[in-house]
Amino acid sequence: MSQFTQPPQPQQPYSPAQEPGLRPARNGLGTAALVLGIIGAVSGLIPFMFWLAGILGVIALILGLAGRGRAKRGEANNKGVTTFGAVLGLIALILSVVGAVLTFKAVDDVVNDINKSVADSSASAKPGGADSAKGDAGDGAKGDTADAPKTDDEPAAGETLAGRDTAVYDDGLEVTVSAAAAYTPDAYAAGHTKGNRAYKVSVVIENKTKEKFDSALVSVDARAGDDGVDAEQIFDGKVGEGFSGTVLPGKKITVQFAFDAPADAKNLSVEVSPGFDWDASQWELKL
Repeated sequence: MSQFTQPPQPQQPYSPAQEPGLRPARNGLGTAALVLGIIGAVSGLIPFMFWLAGILGVIALILGLAGRGRAKRGEANNKGVTTFGAVLGLIALILSVVGAVLTFKAVDDVVNDINKSVADSSASAKPGGADSAKGDAGDGAKGDTADAPKTDDEPAAGETLAGRDTAVYDDGLEVTVSAAAAYTPDAYAAGHTKGNRAYKVSVVIENKTKEKFDSALVSVDARAGDDGVDAEQIFDGKVGEGFSGTVLPGKKITVQFAFDAPADAKNLSVEVSPGFDWDASQWELKL
């Protein structure tokens, strides 16, 4: 019986999956540096995001430099991407520093503005003798304030002033209130109650500062009697318009106010507030 033998099958040559000595490119660091660098640079352009730009910038710069080292050793083939990622990381760092400086400066400016608003300018007292107080709201007492002698017991800052006294603020602004004089409202006056008495005062503001003064922010209020009841402001054809307009440095403005007080009131307390940046000052006027 003949035996049949199969011819030997040719063997396939062995081909390794990868050639000896070659490794896959390790491009992860360069890619990560590029992504983080882009995010960090964009964050540096957004206000108040400087902190994120700084963190991502540092990481991107470190990964970029490490990726360049791999590329030099032949372990990665994305040298351009790695370099660009490192550059973006450096840009993000620069933007974070600039953003931090601008943010801290803005916060400091806001804090200074708040402190300026809270710490209003205080006033010291100058007893009657201010030229701006001449004329007691039409009561014929002109000229008696310019020659009034100064006393040694001047009111301290924050204390109530008397008629014709001047409140002098730290920045040079001066406010003077005249003595109270009886006033007869016209027939169409608003704010006057029958049986009460009306009194008129002149309020003079002299701008001795170096900047313009907005008088529209000035408020003038009054209280009458020992009980301090609100003295309603009277409006007619002569009084009640209030302050308006801008006062230039070295100039002054005078406005007359009339208030309604109970018939038995012996005093009128007048409070003048020049604006948000100044403390209000008070005058105690005898009726």
